[in-house]
Amino acid sequence: MERKISTPSLLLFIILVGFPQISETIYTPSLPDIASHLHASSNMIQLTLSIYFMGFALGVFCWGRLSDSIGRRPALLWGIFVYAIGSFGCYLSDSVEWLLLSRFIQAFGASTGSVVTQTILRESIDGAKRHAVFAQISAALAFTPAIGPLIGGWVDQSLGFRAVFFTLVVMSVAIFMYTFVSLPETRVSSGPSIHTRSVAKRLFSDRRVWSFGFLIGTTNGILFSYYAEAPFIFMEYFHMRPGIFGFFGIFVALSSIFGAMLSKKMLATYSAEKIILLGSMVTTIGAVCLAGLALCGTSPTVMFLILMVASIFVLLLGIGMTIPNCLSLALIHYGDVLGTAGAIFGLGYYVVVSLITSGMSYLHNDSLLTMPVYFLVLAIAMVLVSKKIVRDDT
Repeated sequence: MERKISTPSLLLFIILVGFPQISETIYTPSLPDIASHLHASSNMIQLTLSIYFMGFALGVFCWGRLSDSIGRRPALLWGIFVYAIGSFGCYLSDSVEWLLLSRFIQAFGASTGSVVTQTILRESIDGAKRHAVFAQISAALAFTPAIGPLIGGWVDQSLGFRAVFFTLVVMSVAIFMYTFVSLPETRVSSGPSIHTRSVAKRLFSDRRVWSFGFLIGTTNGILFSYYAEAPFIFMEYFHMRPGIFGFFGIFVALSSIFGAMLSKKMLATYSAEKIILLGSMVTTIGAVCLAGLALCGTSPTVMFLILMVASIFVLLLGIGMTIPNCLSLALIHYGDVLGTAGAIFGLGYYVVVSLITSGMSYLHNDSLLTMPVYFLVLAIAMVLVSKKIVRDDT
């Protein structure tokens, strides 16, 4: 008789998927302070952001593969333990080289929260309910990149940059304890030996997987590119103070949350594939509006700021509609090898995220037009890929 799979709580899902993003952004207000204390250039300190994605991509592959061998629960607990070691290394860092190594270790461990949690969700919840849970998690996830700098800015201002990293050490201990107490094992059995090469071959020959990988990577790439570019736009062009910008980031994040909630409601009427297409179209409309405003070259008036915020709201609303459905549908045909498939799939789309965010960094030139045009090109590609998914589904 097959053992019934226990379903972890929604709160645990949100915590496990959300803490890697908080870890990525919480120390960004401290970057100038870190550069000064470690006697490093701004360029070297900025590498601590990009190396996080590198460690994360590698970790997604390793932890997902390991979760098929030793189980979901042990893979998560060991990953959180490695994350705690990396966070403590960041706290102790007395050179930029040590900080870079610690950030890589931190990201490698944190990635277990993404890939293994998604695997648990896919195998413990079925059908439309799974789409809805992904939408709820995505709504919460949209908030974490914005709340990280708020927390980090306050802690740095009050206690210094090392306290920011110590906050992550304390957080890792709390998450480990909560996971240890609350997380059941969801893998039914070890089953036959799973060969990574055979799973990779299945994935690489699946055009649907390629499509969802592109969409997930592109939407996340746009989202994190926005968080990278937004400080230059709003703090330099509109002369916002850091505190105001931090609270403003939370307001903008609400658009992604609203998009995920809207997606959940639309599932009663539309298929997940059609909602992905609608979300891609909404993102394109937002990018068009942003590009139009930038072309106008208006001075930084209050009305111009309001119109720009409205356009960004529309753009991120579409992303909020798209991401949860892509995550839910991507690996529905890989239930027999979810851990390994999730590992390879996650590695692939995080490479896309890294390439897109690197592209935004390379293109940055203090022009208001650069980000909207970049996003418009990516959004049009999203629409084309989404249309193909809908056609293949009908």
